[in-house]
Amino acid sequence: MTTDAAAVPDWEMRFRAPRVSLPDWAEDAPDRALFVSNATGTYELYAWDRSSGRQRQVTDRPNGTTDGVLTPDGEAVWWFSDTDGDEFGVWMRQPFGGGEDEPAAPGLAPSYPAGLAIGRDGSAVIGRSTDEDGTTIHLVRAPGAEPVEIYRHRESAGVGDLSHDGTLIALEHTEHGDAMHSALRVVRPDGSTVAELDDTEGGTKELGLAVLGFAPVAGDTRLLVGHQRRGRWEPMIWDPVAGTETALAVDLPGDVGAEWYPDGSALLVEHSFEARSELWRYEPGAPEPVRVETPAGTVSGATARPDGTVEYLWSSAERPPVVRSTSGAVVLDPPGAKAPPSVPVQDAWVEGPGGRIHALVQKPAGEGPFPTVFEIHGGPTWHDSDAFASGPAAWVDHGFAVVRVNYRGSTGYGRAWTDALKHRVGLIELEDIAAVRDWSVASGLADPERLVLAGGSWGGYLTLLGLGTQPDSWALGLAAVPVADYVTAYHDEMEALKAMDRTLLGGTPEEVPERFEASSPLTYVDAVRAPLYISAGVNDPRCPIRQVENYVDRLAARGAVHEVYRYDAGHGSLVVEERIKQVRLELEFALKHLGGGAVVGAPGPEAA
Repeated sequence: MTTDAAAVPDWEMRFRAPRVSLPDWAEDAPDRALFVSNATGTYELYAWDRSSGRQRQVTDRPNGTTDGVLTPDGEAVWWFSDTDGDEFGVWMRQPFGGGEDEPAAPGLAPSYPAGLAIGRDGSAVIGRSTDEDGTTIHLVRAPGAEPVEIYRHRESAGVGDLSHDGTLIALEHTEHGDAMHSALRVVRPDGSTVAELDDTEGGTKELGLAVLGFAPVAGDTRLLVGHQRRGRWEPMIWDPVAGTETALAVDLPGDVGAEWYPDGSALLVEHSFEARSELWRYEPGAPEPVRVETPAGTVSGATARPDGTVEYLWSSAERPPVVRSTSGAVVLDPPGAKAPPSVPVQDAWVEGPGGRIHALVQKPAGEGPFPTVFEIHGGPTWHDSDAFASGPAAWVDHGFAVVRVNYRGSTGYGRAWTDALKHRVGLIELEDIAAVRDWSVASGLADPERLVLAGGSWGGYLTLLGLGTQPDSWALGLAAVPVADYVTAYHDEMEALKAMDRTLLGGTPEEVPERFEASSPLTYVDAVRAPLYISAGVNDPRCPIRQVENYVDRLAARGAVHEVYRYDAGHGSLVVEERIKQVRLELEFALKHLGGGAVVGAPGPEAA
């Protein structure tokens, strides 16, 4: 379907403009790459032969595909096949140059994915999660070979990485019962343990570990690990065979991640601090890292190439994403109309009950107070950043200010800020959101009579909870794929999320019913007075549809003003036109109930 760019409003063009992800390249064939693009109107996987310039669409499914990986030799693409976004499926395998898809591990039944690592000898380590078995991890020694189970546990776990020679497998696990803080185990292909690294002290200490990757060199047993021992995420090197740990002199103020340069001589350091990010090169043993120059904004992913250059996906709230190289070139520039820019983000620091809260503000031209959307991020262990986002930009185009709050529970502000989210789940975040709300009104930014609480996933959950616990604070609510009835959500959601909920709330609904009740939007549904719009995916395994229907039934029973939109996908949609439709419906709902002009680009009555 073609669209006349001149007739399309900016907010729609930001969704429709072709985008690409950071290309992932095959370790032993660096000219073969894999990336995700929305070029057809649906996000799908594409193979790219960089030597010839040829690009080929790998997957073509009605609801899109984004999970894929290249084999080290670049000869094949593995991609995850679920059903209409339900995240439950199997890995498929397709030749890099094109051909028929085939099950990559035909002996494994469908499951939720729990990590994947592919060896140079054709073997693969596949993580699976099901409600019946918890987590199981299997070794497939060759394509089509019978899988061998090497790990099983009820708690959540996953495949971290496979060493260069395939003799060591790094796993992340939460056998201690704390799903927010993983321990590490390195095993042999037969499942025997080589070494264990656990900073939780059996679940009594809240420090996490993460696998960042084995050294990409034959015979090198060093494993790059993320740890929280100094109150934030930072890397170290652990050799599970030698039993040594090497601290790294990367003294940067925010959270720090890293990956190896291809020859194993240095680390590419990704530093996230106060909603911006930057890159550094660090050679183990050097006194300090060296800055890799990138523009101000957010680096959403980066990779070091064999020639020493670094490629990275960059954007800012004002400028659309682009894949750049430190050589100065744009690496991958999709054809077609470019996304229009938006307005820059401004920082706000607000004193809150748990410390200083960072909020990001975008506003339209003119003087406030403006109708204001509080766009609350999901996760909850995530954070909003100075990155391009089409949704907030659409609200600004229609005269709204947008405020995004990195509440307690958000990443990027140290371990204590993230880990503050315990037991009083939802209520803690809303205290921070309320503090920023009060600041926005007092500062003259926001019109107190036209405040919108909005968000998706965990942000949708906080929207419903906020409308019920702070009914006088909000004029309208927009909740996408939310947790609405926490008890039913727990029983219906995927097993890994059950483990996270047990960690956050301290047990199951049967063990701590009072905490689930206090944190469930359903408890407060009868107090909701603001008009409420809810959208939900009927195949969503994270925020399942039954618990949303329970909440909607309660709204309907008392005649509350609400609208519900159900769509045939999972936890969000990978179809561009569906995303545009959902934003349009939200805009129409808000303008209808708050007053204002028509939605720019909305269909006329005859087309509605």
